Amino acid sequence: MKETVLIKLGGSVITDKSGDCTVNTETLERISGVISSHSEIQFIIVHGAGSCGHPEAKRHHLDMGLDSNNKSGIFITHRAVLKLNTAVVNALRANGVEAVGIHPLDACTAKNGRLESFSHQPVEMLVHQGIVPVLHGDVVMDSVRGACIVSGDQLVSAIPARIHVDRIGLATDVAGVLRDGDVVPLINRDTVADIEIGESDNTDVTGGMIGKLTELLRLSDEGTDSTIFHLSRLGDFLDGREHGGTMVTGNRV
Repeated sequence: MKETVLIKLGGSVITDKSGDCTVNTETLERISGVISSHSEIQFIIVHGAGSCGHPEAKRHHLDMGLDSNNKSGIFITHRAVLKLNTAVVNALRANGVEAVGIHPLDACTAKNGRLESFSHQPVEMLVHQGIVPVLHGDVVMDSVRGACIVSGDQLVSAIPARIHVDRIGLATDVAGVLRDGDVVPLINRDTVADIEIGESDNTDVTGGMIGKLTELLRLSDEGTDSTIFHLSRLGDFLDGREHGGTMVTGNRV
């Protein structure tokens, strides 16, 4: 039976976050090559929005909810993340990976900014058939705010409660969570307060590294560990080798 690995690709590594929806095709090609070379693994992939979605969501104030003036922002923001998702799926398929996009606007609802429902059965059935579902941060309908942004990190924390995964890795543009320039090898509820995390210089309506750690600590509370590492170490992570990243765990010191 294949190992199931959930991989989150940070929006900052697959787009140029300083521009508007600039897809990093060279990086996508490298990622797809690594994933295609690990046919012994069943993947579930989630990716961030990067510059395809965050600027649009911010421009239309979707992080503040829905009103009579910003309804068009739902279409505009979803169109941007759909463009990126299509690029990710196409790159994987061009490298022989049987991948298909799954869009949270169609599959999820939220309540006051938190994921409330997730029709995960299609994802589970795709995995059962050996197909790679590719999900992404997206605008979704919200029973309190009207609409909100559900980040890829929220999806990462929601999937293991619904679908069995063996390992979770987050490939980012940094080597892990840093303290004084060095990677913090392990973070849990006891140690996270000792770490000062800066904000991203780029537009991010989902909280950047702080939002990421918040979701991963929720996951660790449920007994599921995860690892943050640099994209260049993706192959090492998949092979179970040392990858120099940060593990977020529920184990106390």
